[in-house]
Amino acid sequence: MPDDHISRKRAVYRIAGMEHALVLKDVVYRTTDAGPLTLDVYSPADAGEGVPRPAVVLVTGYSDAGFEKMLGARFKEMAMSVSWGQLIAASGLVAIAYENREPAVDLDALLLYVRENAASLNIDADRIGLWACSGHVPLALSALMRLRLRCGALLYGYMLDLDGATGVEESAQMFRFANPNSGRTLDDLPADLALFIVRAGQEQFPHLNNSIDRFVAKALALNRPITVVNYATGTHSFDLLQDCEDSRAIIRQSLEFLRAQLTPRGLRSADAPSRPRERPARGIH
Repeated sequence: MPDDHISRKRAVYRIAGMEHALVLKDVVYRTTDAGPLTLDVYSPADAGEGVPRPAVVLVTGYSDAGFEKMLGARFKEMAMSVSWGQLIAASGLVAIAYENREPAVDLDALLLYVRENAASLNIDADRIGLWACSGHVPLALSALMRLRLRCGALLYGYMLDLDGATGVEESAQMFRFANPNSGRTLDDLPADLALFIVRAGQEQFPHLNNSIDRFVAKALALNRPITVVNYATGTHSFDLLQDCEDSRAIIRQSLEFLRAQLTPRGLRSADAPSRPRERPARGIH
């Protein structure tokens, strides 16, 4: 497989020492007739026994069989997932990437496993957020509607079909990602749920930005606690494909959002990792 294949593309932002994150690989979280399903846990390099850390689950909305057929690797083995896991760990949180067969069922099973085994994983069961991008976002939204989660960071993703739109459902059928949200609206999301939404202005996938635009307009009308970044020159997968200051600034914003929403106030200053020095980004609207 060539080095520039999408499965080998890492996030274009880097935190010094992120590759030293502690990784607990292939923990079985569910056993099915077809065999076990596993997760990987990324923890800060200085993590040890002590105060449990908040966690971020990297959501996959495709079955691994389809994902590997499409992109050549299982979701949790993608360089994207590995690098985001390392970035989250370097930000003082725990990241979880996992494999699946049935996206919706397995995500529920994963979250249940993490909560029931939080102590052994050194995770704070009451401080769990989700990260998702692209076609993985609808499944993340479904979990955020139904389960007790703190926040969601949603990058260049399909949202909800609102006001009679059908673009998300059409795209789910075309690209085969899970979309358990037929008939759902923002009223199904907790009113106090914090969301970080990134819109890529040069998005090339049909209906995607339309779904974001409708979602954001409705959320603002309801005065929901959302943070929206419109990356005017950004393309789909900008975090992997556009190596520039603007992309790095938005990735950093995503990490800062997750940390701010998940970390208890009293621990933020004491445990905060040193922030890399970077030039301010330009041209973010």
